[in-house]
Amino acid sequence: MFVTDIRKEFYDVVVNQVRVVFVYVYSIQALFHCDQVQYTLVPVAGWQDLGTAFMEHKEQYQYFVLINCGANVDLLETLQPEEDSVFFICDTHRPVDVVNVYNDTQIKLLIKQDDDLGVPSYDDIFRDDEEDEEGDGDDSGNESDGSAEPSGKRRRYDEDVLERRIERQRARREWEARRSLIMNITITANYTSLVMFELAWVMSKDTKDMLWWSVIGVTDQWVHDKIPHMKYVTDIATLQRHVSRHNHRNEDEENSLSIDCMRITFEYDLRLVLYQHWSLYESICNSCYTSCSFKLWSINGQKKLQEFLADMGLPLKQVRQKFNSMDMTIKENLREVIEESANKFSMKDIRVQTFAVHFGFKNRFLASDVVHAAAALLENVEKDETPTDNFIKALDCLSRSNLERLHLGIDLAKKKLKAIQQTVASCICTNLILSQGPFLYCHLLEGTPDVKLFSKPLALTLLCKYLLKAFVCSTRNKRCKILPLIMAAPLDVEKGTVIVLGIPPESETSDKKNFFGRAFEKAAESTSSRTLHDHFDTSVIELKMEDRGKFLDALITLLS
Repeated sequence: MFVTDIRKEFYDVVVNQVRVVFVYVYSIQALFHCDQVQYTLVPVAGWQDLGTAFMEHKEQYQYFVLINCGANVDLLETLQPEEDSVFFICDTHRPVDVVNVYNDTQIKLLIKQDDDLGVPSYDDIFRDDEEDEEGDGDDSGNESDGSAEPSGKRRRYDEDVLERRIERQRARREWEARRSLIMNITITANYTSLVMFELAWVMSKDTKDMLWWSVIGVTDQWVHDKIPHMKYVTDIATLQRHVSRHNHRNEDEENSLSIDCMRITFEYDLRLVLYQHWSLYESICNSCYTSCSFKLWSINGQKKLQEFLADMGLPLKQVRQKFNSMDMTIKENLREVIEESANKFSMKDIRVQTFAVHFGFKNRFLASDVVHAAAALLENVEKDETPTDNFIKALDCLSRSNLERLHLGIDLAKKKLKAIQQTVASCICTNLILSQGPFLYCHLLEGTPDVKLFSKPLALTLLCKYLLKAFVCSTRNKRCKILPLIMAAPLDVEKGTVIVLGIPPESETSDKKNFFGRAFEKAAESTSSRTLHDHFDTSVIELKMEDRGKFLDALITLLS
């Protein structure tokens, strides 16, 4: 069931318990620290991890808080908990499983009901089969009772029974079709970070740190292209009001000049990834927006880039050195110079609404910088460390007291973004993207440079979306229909498995609906393909290489 009063029905309930188990969100950790609530933090990467964690803790705890997981499956069926276990779920994955919606005892959904959830009515999903059976029984019973009737009446009665039975069957087919349509689409909705920040705000316990974490959560959804741009703009406006409130609350001269002060600002900044921690040239080359606009994988694209740099009138020596080392006179009006030249090259959206944070006088980070750093630390493949270790490091980089970790994450993010750009260029130039009829398909071969990076879902998602945009740009004048993309990358060579991801066609206006989750399940079932559906995002699966052919054939049939 949906929680209508998050403070009373969730926080006040949990805060009075001895201990709580939950899956991470930074803002609620801060609230628990504030109220001295004991809790256990359990990072989980998929459904198997969640099941294992629950089995380990179910005897000790009654209340479980699930962050960004649990809403889009029948949780009670998945975990098989005792009747006194209660789950509070704050999750962005959609659609919300209707069994969770209509369970009013053990499932508490911390989800805004002003979201466009598209929750169907009870009758659209649940159907009483006993009624149909009773109806058929009544018909057959009446039929036998009427055996003594004259043959003309009995014939008319038989026709009526048959018509009623056909009508019930047609109604059931229509119901099944509606249910299938409802259950087969995955979308992403409101951010858990924003929900938790608003909880802190309602209780007058919100801080600038909590606000900054909420900003990062919203920006993460935009960076990984999980939400429409207009939703991002709307939620940025909401956060801007909170930023203005915090910047004007309890301001005093001593605090504003402190070397340890924290200041959040709303800005229209450049759509260039990590440019303040890189050289301007490398940022332009490795940013999806500019790379696709120039088509940098082609010779003509490289020429356009040189023309763009010349139009800005910036010395190449300045453009190629680290941003921090550029002349102050150039940096002062750099954004205006870049925007003016970008307009001449049809890049009208080179600037975007965002937030920046200032720690003291020296450190300044855009929200997207932190998103890329945290994602790189979370999926770091350079060291043989556990997912939990990487999770803790990614968590640490969000703290202003651990800027070294954040800088390390930024360095890892640069390597990842370079690998993505080079892989996109290679796929486009060697025609690795193949049309399979209803969708495009690309398979990264073992031995591809940096292929290990793309065994992780976030990195593969960035690559997949970057590649689809690049493909659309390269075929824009050929009147090609824009299709969804399925991408596969090696996962475990010894086990012969690949990770497979499906993304919908590129669109700036529609909701980010993804139908691949259910399509993958049906294709696997119909072909007995060996798959593992362990990711919380149902559009990501693991597949045995030997089954790839028949699995793709089934998908082509399903989606045609």
